Amino acid sequence: MSESNGIATRDRISRVFPKSNGSALEPGQRNGNASGPKRVQREGRAAWSLGVGSRVKRVAMGVAAAAVLIAGVGFAVMANSETEAETPAAPRVLAVQTISVEPVSAYRVAREYTGAIVARRTSQLGFESAGKLAQIYVDEGDSVTAGTALAALDTEHLETHRRQLVARRAQAAAKLDEMVAGPRDEEIAAARARVESFRAQVELLRRQTARYKRLLARDATSRDDYEQVAFGLKARESQLHEAKHNLEELLNGTRKEQIEAQRSVVAELDAAIADVDVDLRKSTLKAPFEGTIARRLADDGTVVEAGQPIFRLVEDQMLEAWIGLPVQATRRLTEESVHRVKIDGRYFGATVAGRFPEVDPATRTRTVVLGLDDSAARYVVHGQVVRLQLDETVEANGYWLPTTALTEGVRGLWTSFVVVEADPNDSTQPDSYRVERRDIEVLHTESNRVLVRGTLNSGDRVITSGTHRVVPGQLVRLTR
Repeated sequence: MSESNGIATRDRISRVFPKSNGSALEPGQRNGNASGPKRVQREGRAAWSLGVGSRVKRVAMGVAAAAVLIAGVGFAVMANSETEAETPAAPRVLAVQTISVEPVSAYRVAREYTGAIVARRTSQLGFESAGKLAQIYVDEGDSVTAGTALAALDTEHLETHRRQLVARRAQAAAKLDEMVAGPRDEEIAAARARVESFRAQVELLRRQTARYKRLLARDATSRDDYEQVAFGLKARESQLHEAKHNLEELLNGTRKEQIEAQRSVVAELDAAIADVDVDLRKSTLKAPFEGTIARRLADDGTVVEAGQPIFRLVEDQMLEAWIGLPVQATRRLTEESVHRVKIDGRYFGATVAGRFPEVDPATRTRTVVLGLDDSAARYVVHGQVVRLQLDETVEANGYWLPTTALTEGVRGLWTSFVVVEADPNDSTQPDSYRVERRDIEVLHTESNRVLVRGTLNSGDRVITSGTHRVVPGQLVRLTR
């Protein structure tokens, strides 16, 4: 505080509060009555408090004088501040960092798609025919190879039926051999003997018929006797004809058609035996491929139906990744192209094996199948989550800015500050710039930078840091 200001302040205080010779005035004195202590009346009784009351009054007046003095000093300080504020100070120019922005028409973004690990083959294994489970050879968690016996049915009735068919087949085969070999000499001789016997009987009956015919003409015999002999002749002639035919068959051998018919009987029995053998083989359930038993659904002694699941077998050595992608993204994937997938924190190579021919109605995505490397079988199991990352190009016009260049705006927009050359009349300092605001919209965020569009122009210099310290219209300078 300057000396002149202090003197002026004291003069103002003296005019407002005149001195009283170092003592406070009594209330009566201020009213022009200086006759001494004033009597105080309370509740009809008067009490004179000359000694103590005077001291209390003097203390109170001293406190009031001190308060007045402090107020006067504060008033003087305020007056001095007003005097100093009247002097205009030179504007402060803030140093800022900027970048020059250039437009871009597209950007690349890494998108991650989620899928699941699926075993190439997963089968519910059961028997093709009904029966009783005689024995189960494996349990859940067991690793099996292709052809490993898993369980067996009771086959007692099949084995009995097979023996019956084998016996019938032997009988039919023997008959076939006999047909192929032809009749024996003994059979031919017997057939000839029968022919000669019937021929002799026919000759005898012919003579008897002729004699009875002559007797009948002389009425020496009855017609009944004659007819009896005549019909007997015809019967023997038929038997003779049949015996001759049989002899000819024996002499000519068995007909080819008969042999073929018998061969068909044998073949039919062979097929029946083979069918039983198939049932016997299928009574033992075998693993169709290499894998691990995931579930066992029945125990020994259970009577199962045809097709009832007994085991669930998972081919855990051949795994695939099924990942749903947008249809547009799947078109950029080529067959046999190699990619990297992430499974439980590990990365594995994967080759595109195929694509589903239709879109999933629930997710509206198209499933891409990727075959995993053989090394993945040691760490990956069926049902795990798999992630595939693909780089995509997105067309968008905008500018890249660091995140530190953005401040929150209004109505969902953001704000950035650019610097333009200041008017020489506005600043006395060289190389000064003035701050202007630009409203922008964020299109994409990437690490510590963002792609924006708005009222920015190519070549604008955007303030990159300390945006909380600047306001539109402020003068700044660029840091070197």
